[in-house]
Amino acid sequence: MGGIVTGLYRHPIKGFTPERLEQVNLTAGAYFPCDRLFAIEDGPSGFDPAAPTYISKTRFTVLAKIAEVARARTAYDEASGLLTVTADGMEPLSAELATDAGASALCDWLTRLLGDRASGPLRLLKGPQSHRFMDDPTGYVSVINLASVRDLEARMGVPIDPMRFRANLYVEGWPAWAEMDRVGQTVTMGEAEAKITKPIVRCAATHVDPVTGERDLDLVSALFEAYGHRFCGVYLSVTLGGLIRLGDGVLLDPSRV
Repeated sequence: MGGIVTGLYRHPIKGFTPERLEQVNLTAGAYFPCDRLFAIEDGPSGFDPAAPTYISKTRFTVLAKIAEVARARTAYDEASGLLTVTADGMEPLSAELATDAGASALCDWLTRLLGDRASGPLRLLKGPQSHRFMDDPTGYVSVINLASVRDLEARMGVPIDPMRFRANLYVEGWPAWAEMDRVGQTVTMGEAEAKITKPIVRCAATHVDPVTGERDLDLVSALFEAYGHRFCGVYLSVTLGGLIRLGDGVLLDPSRV
């Protein structure tokens, strides 16, 4: 069952702006490159960079908790470690995240942007290269089937921006919800291959319009009412590394065409 890659995105800071890519090189057993490298701690979280473990997203400044996070537009240069962040009504900021001064400047900027919607104090978190701030430990690469989003859109009778689902890959050409019963099956994407590990359980982050920052749609309830579950998209674990480009083919389980 074939489709094509129509979107490739990374999210360097958990909960913040996705960055569109033209291509990406995946590595077997590794996370999507430069995805969820950082998180902004909202009050003490107990995170230890020397011994990183999973921490609930409620400890971070994320859309599920603070819709106004969507107002911040970020761009991260991986080579220099420089983050540029902008928002309407705010002076732009460029900060080197590897330095204490840069991390502090970013958190000060975000404190002004979010005001009392954040509990604070805010702190930039980063673990070792092997750690990512994921909602699920198996969330190496996330995929959204655009036909599934359109099916939900038709049932709700309102437009749904697929970017609400904050995936790494967006695929066109699969039948709606075809991905849901394929756990353990193979996906071939460009030069790479992966296994589907599980469906993605959705949360209140999807309720926030990624452009306006308004909490305007209850997609979690809509999913349950329409389908009896709260899933949209699937997680993949990369089994064969390789390059993926926009427009590349995506074959869902070649053994079950």
